[in-house]
Amino acid sequence: MLIYSKGASICFKRLLIRSPLSQQLIKRLQIPPPLYLFLSSVKRNNSPSPIPFFLLFFLYFGLVSSQKTRMTIEDLKPDEEAPPLLEEGEGNSKTRRIALFIEPSPFAYVSGYKNRFQNFIKYLREMGDEVMVVTTKEGVPQEFYGAKCIGSRSFPCPLYSNVPLSLALSPRIISEVANFRPDIIHACSPGVMVFGALAIAKMLCVPIVMSYHTHVPIYIPRYTFSWLVKPMWSIIRFLHRAADLTLVPSTAIGRDLEAEHVTTANRIRLWNKGVDSDCFHPRFRSHEMRVRLSGGEPEKPLLVHVGRLGAEKNLDFLKKVMDRLPGARISFIGDGPYRGELEKMFKGMPAVFTGMLQGEELSHAYASGDVFVMPSESETLGQVVLESMSSGIPVVAARAGGITDIIPDEQSGKTSFVFTPGDLEDCMGKIEYLLSNKEFMEAMGKAARQEMEKYDWRGATKKIRNEQYNDAIRFWQKKRAQLLGPIQWLVKRWFRLPELTYGR
Repeated sequence: MLIYSKGASICFKRLLIRSPLSQQLIKRLQIPPPLYLFLSSVKRNNSPSPIPFFLLFFLYFGLVSSQKTRMTIEDLKPDEEAPPLLEEGEGNSKTRRIALFIEPSPFAYVSGYKNRFQNFIKYLREMGDEVMVVTTKEGVPQEFYGAKCIGSRSFPCPLYSNVPLSLALSPRIISEVANFRPDIIHACSPGVMVFGALAIAKMLCVPIVMSYHTHVPIYIPRYTFSWLVKPMWSIIRFLHRAADLTLVPSTAIGRDLEAEHVTTANRIRLWNKGVDSDCFHPRFRSHEMRVRLSGGEPEKPLLVHVGRLGAEKNLDFLKKVMDRLPGARISFIGDGPYRGELEKMFKGMPAVFTGMLQGEELSHAYASGDVFVMPSESETLGQVVLESMSSGIPVVAARAGGITDIIPDEQSGKTSFVFTPGDLEDCMGKIEYLLSNKEFMEAMGKAARQEMEKYDWRGATKKIRNEQYNDAIRFWQKKRAQLLGPIQWLVKRWFRLPELTYGR
């Protein structure tokens, strides 16, 4: 039995808090073995007690999360004493336990990242990883492709009421994630839930990856006061400097984050685009759907727009387009807070609002139009553009945000068209050229389809799993070694143990 001084025992007894996180903290923080033996031997009511959890948590969280590490990937070396999250030669096959914090729910809230995360979960499970999904409570299944799903109580976003938000930091959520024992945490940003994910990652001492999906600083002036843009960037900087790696959906968004010094450039990675080319396919073209979308006039030229109907999408621009195309029809597929305003704006015009479509109905809608028009200048990628092109429908889109990753300038006029943002003449010239040259329009649709066949979700998921998560783990190991080396030395100096004797 390990015998220690009575004074030290009383001191540590007062610090102890029972917690399921304690043993994980011991391992992750690499407490020196003598101190580990000393702390783990402390008894309370004649039973072993955990280590002083809150002392270690605040020591780790306060120091680690505040650091702004600047390093290059070439400088990183695996920490030999670290937990075996990443092993030499096993980067492509080692299975992990991955906790995803997704806000709002990819099972209920329809947006560009719904398909992204559903396919991401699907292929992570297919590759053998254990996955837990923490999200808002709306429409959450018990499991999804074998991944356990946990719903957290939510509240509506003050400025966008149909977007549910949640901190996901209740004792129930913390306990569920701790018992899952994740090797890495991946959270959506920006939002509210990302703060809970960050706190839990620091509690458990595991790497955290943040993926940036909504360009909130661009939306702020449309929904509130422009002076809030700078504070918003400050919040984003705080979050992503605390993360071990940032994923972005397009190079344009990566450049924006780099320009705002959100994090160092070497800690930003591109989440490769993907599209379900079986679900979105030209074979879904349907006369019945075209009749529905055109208001009963399928022989007329048909423009389509799919997506969330929000003020930030610049959909007023389409009213100007339709004023110049009296013989054409337009269909809005989707829903959102701006739908009422759009219906008033297009009253008396040949416009159809279908509301939300899903499954094969959505596939039919994409494939049954002539031209897809995307006037938005705030897309982090533009998933609907990928889906339209995969359906064999050419796109005319504003040259802004993530659209340039899908239709670079050298591809404009081959697979689809881009126009100068806000330039009605430029946009009209390209739409009219397509509608008046049916053979060219069909050829462009085929070229768009061929281009989209290069991008699949399996490959995008494999790159994150086998490369980008590994980079995050290496950054985390290096940062931890840099910070905890001096701390371990100080602990050994300050907590000199009394002489230990062993006996029965």
